[in-house]
Amino acid sequence: MQPRIEDYALIGDEQTAALVGRDGSVDWLCLPRFDSGACFAALLGDAENGHWRMAPKGAGPCTRRAYRPDTLVLDTEWDTDEGSVRVTDLMPQRDRAPELVRIIEGLSGRVTMRGLLRLRFDYGSVVPWMRRSGGQRVAIAGPDSVWLRSEPPARTWGKDLSTHSEFTVAEGEKVAFVLTWHPSHEPRPALIDPHEALRASVADWQAWAARCRYDGPHRDIVMRSLITLKALTYAPTGGIVAAPTTSLPEEPGGVRNWDYRYCWLRDSTLTLGALLAVGYQEEAEAWRDWLLRAVAGDPADLQIMYGIAGERRLSEYEVPWLTGFGHSYPVRVGNDAATQFQLDVYGEVIDSLSLARRSGLPFRPHMWRVECALMEFLRTAWRQPDEGIWEVRGPRRNFVYSKVMAWVAADRAVRTLESHPNLVGDLEGWRAMRDEVHREVCEYGYDPERNTFTQFYGSSELDAALLLIPRVGFLPPDDPRVVGTIKAVQEELGRGALVRRYSTEGPALDGLPGGEGAFLVCSFWLADALHMTGRTREAHEMFERLVGLANDVGLLSEEYDPVARRQLGNFPQAFSHIGLVGTALALFAGRGGQAG
Repeated sequence: MQPRIEDYALIGDEQTAALVGRDGSVDWLCLPRFDSGACFAALLGDAENGHWRMAPKGAGPCTRRAYRPDTLVLDTEWDTDEGSVRVTDLMPQRDRAPELVRIIEGLSGRVTMRGLLRLRFDYGSVVPWMRRSGGQRVAIAGPDSVWLRSEPPARTWGKDLSTHSEFTVAEGEKVAFVLTWHPSHEPRPALIDPHEALRASVADWQAWAARCRYDGPHRDIVMRSLITLKALTYAPTGGIVAAPTTSLPEEPGGVRNWDYRYCWLRDSTLTLGALLAVGYQEEAEAWRDWLLRAVAGDPADLQIMYGIAGERRLSEYEVPWLTGFGHSYPVRVGNDAATQFQLDVYGEVIDSLSLARRSGLPFRPHMWRVECALMEFLRTAWRQPDEGIWEVRGPRRNFVYSKVMAWVAADRAVRTLESHPNLVGDLEGWRAMRDEVHREVCEYGYDPERNTFTQFYGSSELDAALLLIPRVGFLPPDDPRVVGTIKAVQEELGRGALVRRYSTEGPALDGLPGGEGAFLVCSFWLADALHMTGRTREAHEMFERLVGLANDVGLLSEEYDPVARRQLGNFPQAFSHIGLVGTALALFAGRGGQAG
């Protein structure tokens, strides 16, 4: 039976990540980086595309599983007729080589364990050559080399181009497996002590979690969201990927399957705000510095997303040998949305840099020059139609949210000059631009008959991004147009606590067939908007329902299907967890939570 997206848990080392199923199978892992080819791709195909299962012989899904408190170390346990056993999975933060550690511990009785390792490099397409070497097994194909060892040595054998293992563990006994990747032209890295790696990983994660200033309601799920954001950070550069996966479907069996293993600028302000509010200044600074490096260059060439080190070429192609999660095809690698023109990113970048300045992050001398260059481009470019925040693959339009974010860019630039008179910039010109954008949006982007802002000029459709209008300061929360927009979005795009981004049922706005689930970050935005407009009780109720959608280990995907009651889209999704943290801070500041 095909697993559901919520059946998976995340482990990682802040350079890549793996998904572990309830059945003890690692079904997704890209090595050595988030955006590398997967060596385990069963998530998007079948077992022949690569996976590593470790479970009691003949067992199905686990009896229970949980992360160790305030860590990314996963314990999965089975109760069997023979006894009980635990598999502990982790990826130690690396010095050089990525490693996946699996420690099997007998809890009671005497349990027979079965292991099946099927390595398939390049997204399940390349079968490596496997051999024994010094009591270990090594798999090599092209640039990739993977070593497998166990302590104490467990019985292993090769069959059907896979490595099998079988052994027993009694109460108190432990067997540890270590999978190590390195470039095939380099010597094998030094061996690690798996038990010391476990001890150090638990200590490191718990020390990091202890720095969190949030101590309000739902602290566990807020902390899990923050740990997830940390896990999705590419430590060498500070970039944060939107998700560690590609092509998990927004509609089962549909074509809305995209690669999210990149860094989106649209996430920048909300990410910075969440990190700074709960005390993670170092991570916020690293993200700000990644942002500055990524956007350097001609402002006309600003992209909506970049690679984890700031790469610009993210060419999209299909992987024909993978059938897709739940037969949702095509499977895509790369993302052509990187070439789209989206006005909102200019506002998000300038807003992020303004927030960094106000929050006291260390000064960067070129930061203001970057903002001025972006503003000079935006002075005329804001009038152009664009693809909008949701990266629609239909025609360009004058999206209202895009224009609002152009206003945000001008507003933050003006405010920066007003509060820092030593900086040089076109204060009067940017004020005039700010006023002109505001007038135009209110004239062409607002429907007075329905009392709501619309998705684009002349449209009757709505857009959940409009919920951010009061949050960014375009209009105050009590403005009747804001109240009307919130009401319209709730009625037309909402379903209980869930909100869709926009309607996929009318004209072909996004150029794609089929539909999608409710977008979780938009649902958190609705809770925020209700709270800002005085409907705090409703906001609390929404938040309670939304956190209840997380899976058993506290993870959220991009979307949710309220009919089938299942998660959809890439998983876990940084934007969803950022939304959860932001709403918790908004609702519980002054009740034990920190607002920053």
